[in-house]
Parts: sequence; C-alpha cells; structure tokens
Amino acid sequence: MLTKRIIPCLDIKNGRTVKGVNFVDLRDAGDPVELAAAYAEKGADELVFLDISATEEKRKTLAKLVLDVAEQLNIPFTVGGGISSVEDVDILLKNGADKVSINSSAVKNPDLINQLSEKFGSQCVVVAIDAKYIDGNWKVHLVGGKVPTDLDLFEWAREVEQRGAGEILFTSMDHDGTKNGFANEALSKLSEELNIPIIASGGAGKIEHFTDTFQKGKADAALAASVFHFKEIEITDLKKQLRTLGIPVRL
Repeated sequence: MLTKRIIPCLDIKNGRTVKGVNFVDLRDAGDPVELAAAYAEKGADELVFLDISATEEKRKTLAKLVLDVAEQLNIPFTVGGGISSVEDVDILLKNGADKVSINSSAVKNPDLINQLSEKFGSQCVVVAIDAKYIDGNWKVHLVGGKVPTDLDLFEWAREVEQRGAGEILFTSMDHDGTKNGFANEALSKLSEELNIPIIASGGAGKIEHFTDTFQKGKADAALAASVFHFKEIEITDLKKQLRTLGIPVRL
C-alpha cells in the first residue's frame, strides 16, 4: 500500500510566508527558507511553495527564493504561482523544483498541461484547483480564488487527468483556513473518478482532520499551512498518531 503524504505549504507574498482564512486576511507566518529547513528536518514528505500573488500581479515566480528554499531540502519540492509556459518551468526546475503546480494558466490555456507533461513528464505536473461550493455545485475559481468561473470541479479534474497531469491539488475555498476539516465528500468523489493522486487542501485544524481525509476523503496526501507554521500540530506527532490508526505513513 502506498504511504500517505503530509505536505506543508508555504504561501509566499513579498518574499514572506503568509496565511489567511478563505484566501483573505493574510498574516505573516515566517521566513520561507527557515520554515523549509525545519519541515525537511521534522519529517515532511514533500514541500509546496506557492507564490500566491504572482498571477494577480502578472509576474513570474520568485526564482531566486525558490533556489534558496531548494537548497534546504532533501524531499520533493513543488513550486507554483505565475507559471504560464514551458520556459517558466524550465527555470524553476533548474532552480531546484522537482514539480510545478499550475492553476489559472491551465484553465486559460489547457494545452499547457499537455505541453508540460510531454516535455517534463506527467510526474512533474501538478494541477491545482481552487473551488467553491455554490448552489449545489463545486465551481472552479482563478487568480488566488478571486475570479469565479462556470467550470465544474469534477469535469475539469477529468480533463486535467486526460491532458497528462500527474497529480491534482484540490483546495476547498470554503474550508481554507477555517480549521474545520477538509472537503471529504468532494475529495472522495475525485478519488473515485480519477486514477491520479489527489492532494487534499483547505481545512486542517487537528489531527482527526487528517485521519478523516485519508479514510473518508480517500486523499493520497494532505496539505496544510497554519497548523504547521504556528506549531499547533507537529508533523512527527501527527504521523505517529496516523500510524497507530493503521494509516500508512513514512516515519
């Protein structure tokens, strides 16, 4: 059985790690290079770095900061934010990223998924999907959750897989930062409909939420930010608890 992964996320704005609730009210959460080093040491399985204002500000991801973070890591490293071309990905991989995460650019230009998976391999391509539950349907949102679309979460996820994405990072905007648990019903449906791994994001507040998203949501990995940044949950404690519950994790 494949081990379940625990993934801290560094949301980056102006070179600092930040964290908000429902994608707004951001507060400072520390230096990304220091946090990265600590997470690698504490047993994180992977690290995700999202330059959350790059798309909105129409600029590229901070390649130098990516390099500084990558130098601290001995675990897989995913980078996202402002990526819109094969050239952007080439730069980030040369600066130490192992995978890239695309979101708004994939919706605006779905062929980008095909291009990246053909050039770099599907294992390198993570498609992040931010969605909100509106009138009984999960609707995809872009530009850090600021721009709603008519795109259905599940239809888009199926297309993403067909185009060659190796993984999906699904964030429920309704759950993000609330610490009330992940969107397990939607996650479970994604897991049943797709053959690629699903990373759960949005809503982690206590250890039970991770247990639930692996057991009920059938997620392959769980991503969280503030509970790790502010030391509300220690990764080593979390993994030990998951292991005692029979959930396979790397200790």
